[in-house]
Amino acid sequence: MTGSSNYLLEMRGVTKYFGDLAAVNNVDLGVPAGTVTCIVGPSGSGKSTLLRTVNLLEWIDGGGIFLKGEQIGFETRGNYRVPVNNEQARKQRRSLGMVFQSFNLFPNLSALENVTIGPRLVRHIKAKKANQLGKRILADVGLEDKIYNYPSQLSGGQQQRVAIARALAMEPEIMLFDEPTSALDPELVGEVLLVMRRLAQNGTTMLVVTHEMRFAEDVADQLIMMDKGQVVERGTPSDVIHSPQTERARQFFSSVGVS
Repeated sequence: MTGSSNYLLEMRGVTKYFGDLAAVNNVDLGVPAGTVTCIVGPSGSGKSTLLRTVNLLEWIDGGGIFLKGEQIGFETRGNYRVPVNNEQARKQRRSLGMVFQSFNLFPNLSALENVTIGPRLVRHIKAKKANQLGKRILADVGLEDKIYNYPSQLSGGQQQRVAIARALAMEPEIMLFDEPTSALDPELVGEVLLVMRRLAQNGTTMLVVTHEMRFAEDVADQLIMMDKGQVVERGTPSDVIHSPQTERARQFFSSVGVS
């Protein structure tokens, strides 16, 4: 099974159950290269679960996920579809940069060491080259003066920017963001969103689960709203936010004050 050549990332009929609950229910989504797709919706709507299926952190129960036209997570053997082995899954994940709600930095490593550990251990880049790469990326996210600081010496916004730099250092095909500002104090949100805006301007392909509606409206090429595991609205951010077609979407956007 292969995906469409029109998309860098494509999801077809993706379904994920937890017991009898369809946390993700028959979702179709195409993400062209160089674009930003934002996913919004109420808590428990399946947004984060959908994102985790892309990065193979959750195994789907139905449908398929394709990167550059090739299925990831599963392979066909005879007439059966079976999960790829752990080594193949790790290789596929290298094309996917993931930024979580929590920063997940190694507390005993400096910002530079947190960023370079992946390229050194996974991509087998020599230490000198990895350090050059790490310093450049940390400068790109505005942390050139914090490269030797440990996570405990950084603000939450700075830690999240280190986490973004760490994902970028693996040179992924697509960046995945799971509510990257939700754990931050309000005054620190802007510095993280600024980095993400710059990535979008530079043509980084991004799939973003967010509750930051202004960011989504300003930056996204397409906006997806989910509810109860399903996509209930999709289109340009302006159309979805200001002219939703469903009553559920109208209720949601009214509740967050952007309708």
